[in-house]
Amino acid sequence: MIIAVDFDGTIVEHKYPNIGAEIPFAFETLKMLQEKGHQLILWTYRCGTELDEAVAYCKKNDLEFYAINKNYPEEIFDAGISRKIIADIYIDDRNLGGLPDWGEIYAQIVGVEDNPYMHDSQSKSKGINKLLKKYFSI
Repeated sequence: MIIAVDFDGTIVEHKYPNIGAEIPFAFETLKMLQEKGHQLILWTYRCGTELDEAVAYCKKNDLEFYAINKNYPEEIFDAGISRKIIADIYIDDRNLGGLPDWGEIYAQIVGVEDNPYMHDSQSKSKGINKLLKKYFSI
């Protein structure tokens, strides 16, 4: 699937034009979705220097996107065409009902059976411990 992901308030806390603290498990979840073959598009209001800073912050956290504010990397920006991104799923803190936690987002996309946050129908803490071990060598 193609998944459009907002930055401020979704990957990091709202501190625009600065970059806020990471929302827990945002990067880990997005990387797991990429490992499953999903294409991620960074879909944000940011542009210019603020966009460059957000992209660099994501790269520093080992997350690179298929495209940034475009449907595909080669797309050329045209002010006469809507910047609406075509995606199967949009992850944004401005969703009706707000942003679910990243474990819930992962479960909705890949299903409960393959969710490290809730592995083998055990407690949420066991799934989070598995995730922490995978990404942080704990």
